[in-house]
This record gives sequence, C-alpha cells and structure tokens, in this order.
Amino acid sequence: MIIDLPDTSTREIAKKLVQIREESGLSTIGRVLTLIVLTDHVRGSEAAIDAANEASREHPCRVIVVIRGRRADGDRLDGQIRVGGDAGAAEVVVLRTSGGLASQSAAIVTPLLLPDTPLAVWWPRHSPTLLSEDKVGRLARRRIVDSDTEGHPTDALVKRAAGYSPGDTDLAWARITHWRSLLAATLDRPPYEPITAATVCGPERAASVDLAGAWLASRLGIDVHRAVGPSMVVLERASGSIVLKQVSPTAAELHITGNSPTRVALVARSIADCLAEELRRMDTDGVYADALANFDRVIYTSASVR
Repeated sequence: MIIDLPDTSTREIAKKLVQIREESGLSTIGRVLTLIVLTDHVRGSEAAIDAANEASREHPCRVIVVIRGRRADGDRLDGQIRVGGDAGAAEVVVLRTSGGLASQSAAIVTPLLLPDTPLAVWWPRHSPTLLSEDKVGRLARRRIVDSDTEGHPTDALVKRAAGYSPGDTDLAWARITHWRSLLAATLDRPPYEPITAATVCGPERAASVDLAGAWLASRLGIDVHRAVGPSMVVLERASGSIVLKQVSPTAAELHITGNSPTRVALVARSIADCLAEELRRMDTDGVYADALANFDRVIYTSASVR
C-alpha cells in the first residue's frame, strides 16, 4: 500500500503512520532499528529503497528516505508512506524536500524516529566528508557510505580514512567479505610461513579492491601493490605463491604452489546483501578501522595484470 501526502508536514506524516497502524493492526514492536537514507537523486532513490526493503527482510525496520531537492525552489515537503507488499519487512517513509527544508534533514526526520531502537544512516552516494559531524550522522550509531559509487573511489577512501570515527563503515568493505574469509582460511593452513609480498588486482576504479589491499596491509604488516586487471589476489611466501582469481561471475579458483587448483563459490554481492551485512552490527568494526589506517600502505602500480 502506498499513500501520498503532498505538501505536508512531519506532524501530519506521523499522525498518518499511527492511523495506518491502528486501522491495519500493524505494530512497531518488531522493528529492530530505524534506517535513514539520504540522497539528492530522485532517479536513484528507487534503487536505494529497493535495497533497503530487501535488507529489511533480515532487519525489520522503519526506513526513512530523504530526497533533497533544489534549494532554489520554494520550501516544500512531500511525503509518501509505503507499507505491506510495497515495503518488504519495513515501513517506508519517503520525504521529498526543497528550498530551505532541503538542508534541514535532521530536524525533519527526528519526529519520525522509532523510540528505543538504534539508528543507522546510509548515503548511497555523495557522502559528507566527516560522517560523524553531519547533523543526521550525529544521531546515528552506524554510518554507512558506498565509496564505489563516488566519482573517484580512491579519493573517497582517502576521505574516509582522514575523517574516520567509530561507527563509520562502507558497502565497499562488505563487498569483499567473502574474499577476506577465503584468504584468511587459506592462511590458517600449513605451512605457516610469513607473506613476503602481496598484490591485489581489479578494475581501476574500485574502492572494494583498494580496501582489500589495505586490509592485507593491516593484517600482514607489509606494503601491498595495487594493479589493474582481472580480479585476483597474489600472495608470495618462501614455499611459493597463493593466487585467488575470479574465473566467472559465480566462481573463483585458488592456486597454491604444490597443490591442485581448487574452485570455490564467489558470487558478487548485491547492494541489499552488503547493506544487510552492515546492519547486523551497531558497534565499531575494528578490522575496517585498521584497514583504513593502513590505506597509505597500498602502492599503486602502472603495470596491468592479466
């Protein structure tokens, strides 16, 4: 069910939410968090709403989407409420703002927050430099960005590293969870030799690949080379090399010197998958923080790998 509330106020939207719950028998008791989505793009907002709806099947929540319009236009707030089949396991409130209201996101969303539940905020793109200093970011225990959607992902990670605060995280980080798990499991097997060199390879503009390099640098204590080419990780040690290489959209091959190649499942993760993972925890991700702290140990090379 979708209910449009043109030229309205947050008070009227809150009253309508109560009315809908009373008439339909819905309850907020099962909502485990509030997720705020901040975007300037009307066209891209539906994709963000779809991802939030899908993630809500694992984390029932209230989703508040703020679409910030032109500040040169007159002050206006248009609301929309989605429940039932149009909202996954969530209830979705879409707020389209313009004029002076476009810069008042924190004041607008505050009356709509669920009481006694943690708050997460997600910027699908164009995130602020200091997430914890943003007016909405200050309210949140979890602040989520997606450096892969920024104009220059590597610069976005530099910004994230410089302005990091506990509670910050990145969907680019969640995209490499399976890669990190496979590599960690491989290094837990004998021979237990130190890694002497490491290279990560992938598309030129891919924050997730850059973060993989930073994570390896933080775990291994060495500089990691970043190359352009097929998605793979190459680790060198005294007995030979470990190579994890994507060979299809759903699989990778693990090559270890002295062993037969092993094929493993490695499916690309959707935005909804990554968002659901980042909503599983509201505490600080220390491993992500360590990766950002070692981002300067990722050495970019001009050579391409095939």
